[in-house]
Amino acid sequence: MNKRFKPVNLKGVKTYSIKDRKSKVSVEEFAVVYRRGSSFGDFLSSLPAILGAKDLKAVADAVVAAHKSGSTVAFGIGGHVIKTGLGPIIIDLIERGVINAIAMNGSCVVHDFETAFAGVTSEDVDVDLSSGSFGMAKETGSLLNKAIKKDARAGLGFAVGTMIDSSRFPHKDKSILAAAARLNVPATVHVALGTDILHIHPAMDAAATGVASMTDFRRFCSVVASLEKGVYINLGSAVILPEVFLKALTLVRNLGHKVDDFTAVNMDFIQHYRPLTNVVRRPTAGKGRGIRLTGHHEIMLPLLAGAIIEQLP
Repeated sequence: MNKRFKPVNLKGVKTYSIKDRKSKVSVEEFAVVYRRGSSFGDFLSSLPAILGAKDLKAVADAVVAAHKSGSTVAFGIGGHVIKTGLGPIIIDLIERGVINAIAMNGSCVVHDFETAFAGVTSEDVDVDLSSGSFGMAKETGSLLNKAIKKDARAGLGFAVGTMIDSSRFPHKDKSILAAAARLNVPATVHVALGTDILHIHPAMDAAATGVASMTDFRRFCSVVASLEKGVYINLGSAVILPEVFLKALTLVRNLGHKVDDFTAVNMDFIQHYRPLTNVVRRPTAGKGRGIRLTGHHEIMLPLLAGAIIEQLP
């Protein structure tokens, strides 16, 4: 036996009462068992006031508070949000006046248009890529590029939204862009050239697309300039929109706009570096508040929307 390293004697250990200790969790915050036949409000109340459930309620409270005070509530979304069937929820929140502005990456335009035009979207890339047919849907490439070129100086979101809204597409009621155009809500699209299937079609006009997207960036800056006491939610964009948001924020602060005290939220099924850094942490340093909600969009957004609607008049 090693005589140098003997077992430590525990006789002198100092203890205290657990009742005097500061603890992170209390039974008062525990979940309540859900009862069959209860309302959605009862379900929300049954959630534990701990971690993600607590954060979900905090985001809903922040959105409702901003809505009631007339402050801006803006969403930035990635294409997966539309592909998981959440367009009707976004549209409903726009119609209720809860969402005051929406920003999109370029893929959203594709999925929003295809949903409205054909009632389907999201092709099988694994199958189509090998034959070179991925991204080559004729109507998607021609109609969208035509709309962008026709009304580029009005902005990409407005150009596509008004085209869909004035069309006879059978499912245009599912289009977020059409709803935004109809209700005069800013819908901006932020494109990285070469990332979207529109860019591989012969009808693509790079100059028009650039002008349209730059117009939307400047319009988005106006939205960001109004975020004091408001809420910005990044929903499902891991790279493009977090970068755009950071640049818009520094620009409007440079121009003298006060955007310090607001709530920034990242919602995704994986928490990535850029949204956590460029949306949640850096912009809210000081007075602001950053929250992250982790989970599948198709579950988390309906929960959040329900929690918001439960508090509306």
